[in-house]
Amino acid sequence: MRNNTSRDLTEGSIAKNIWYLALPMMVGNVLQDLFNIVDMIFVGKLGPAAIAAVSMSGILLMLVMTVAIGISTGTVALVARHFGAKQQEQAENVAIQAVFVGILSSVVLGVLGYVLAAPVLRLLGAGKDVVPLGTSYIQITSVGAITIFLGISLNSALRGAGDAVTPMKILVLSTVLNIGLDPLLIFGIWKFPRLGVAGSALATVISRGVGLLLLLRVFLSGHSLLHLKWRRIRVDTEVIKRMIKIGVFGSLQMLIRNISALILIRIVAIYGTSAVAAYGIGMRLRMMVMMPGMGLANASATLVGQNLGAKQPKRAGKSAWLTTGFYEVFMVSVGVLFIIFAKDLIRIFNTDPQVIQLGTTYLRFLAPTFVFMALSIVLGRAMNGAGDTFSPMNITAVSFLGFRLPLAYVFAQVLKLATTGIWAGIAVSNVVQGSAMAWWFKKGKWKSNQF
Repeated sequence: MRNNTSRDLTEGSIAKNIWYLALPMMVGNVLQDLFNIVDMIFVGKLGPAAIAAVSMSGILLMLVMTVAIGISTGTVALVARHFGAKQQEQAENVAIQAVFVGILSSVVLGVLGYVLAAPVLRLLGAGKDVVPLGTSYIQITSVGAITIFLGISLNSALRGAGDAVTPMKILVLSTVLNIGLDPLLIFGIWKFPRLGVAGSALATVISRGVGLLLLLRVFLSGHSLLHLKWRRIRVDTEVIKRMIKIGVFGSLQMLIRNISALILIRIVAIYGTSAVAAYGIGMRLRMMVMMPGMGLANASATLVGQNLGAKQPKRAGKSAWLTTGFYEVFMVSVGVLFIIFAKDLIRIFNTDPQVIQLGTTYLRFLAPTFVFMALSIVLGRAMNGAGDTFSPMNITAVSFLGFRLPLAYVFAQVLKLATTGIWAGIAVSNVVQGSAMAWWFKKGKWKSNQF
């Protein structure tokens, strides 16, 4: 895991710097997505109740991740700004404070998750056969919450400093370990206990724990861009306040997305199981398309933050726009393929004629808005890297709560367009969000953001 070389992201080719950061993060995202698929395949062999338990637990864990995303956003913005300004000691101090915030968050949310697992699952409507399975899954994950929060904190610090390779290497190792442990602990192969759904959760906690130990070793060894020295480990409330101030709006943005998704699926459910299945497949395909974009978006956050720290706001803006351009080319290409092969893509997941028809319509409404999604994803993350998380949060709130949900309901229920109306509402909100994000970014107020 040795990586003590530094690439100066504030000079040289912007395009090369983008791909230097983005490619490792893309690999990491694809690996994570692959693991989720493999994990669900293993769990699926335990039956419908097991699938339902993991799926419903996933909804709750998404809410927990809103806090982790906030920590990540604040850490990247602060570390990148200090690193770009060649303030090594201050950047390392931010990483230390991220560790403290991660520990506190993991304790609070871990206890809440452990205690409230069963009641919340019942509130979500889980059946009697699902509740005990989901409870064990959430409780094991809650006990290992520190592996989530500290892992994200340290990975974010490295990304902010411009090291995307080390997190990718560690993610590869932990993902391979997770995939290896899954069948052993789920099905009780060899001398391992048969734990079922709980085995899936335990395998994830163990692999994350190993990844965390490797990260700590890198930070404490002095072989990374950031070195955590024992003598300097102390609480700095001012830095923590700045981190929370930046991160809280990043968390709210994700919370708005998650709550909107829950409400939207309730609207879709009015039109039956086939509609929900079609929407679920469409969302799965959408997430696959977004994976490369998240790598590029994270790269833009680091580049913007470091270049602002180096007092190069023009280069920061150019980095964000060029990153957006790369993603636009990809999204236009994929959008065309989605329109042409929509029916075939849905058929891969389900052969029911009604699901295929509804899913095909959904993809053909969604695909033309991919260019706007690219604007929203990359430029929103670029502003986060500048420390401006309030503006993207506001734009997301207006797009989802002011356009997506109301239009989906009105088009579907009032205008009697059924699922076609819901798909149209989603498409309109994508256009609104992408356009607003580009307009606000172009105004350039994020360049003067101070923290």
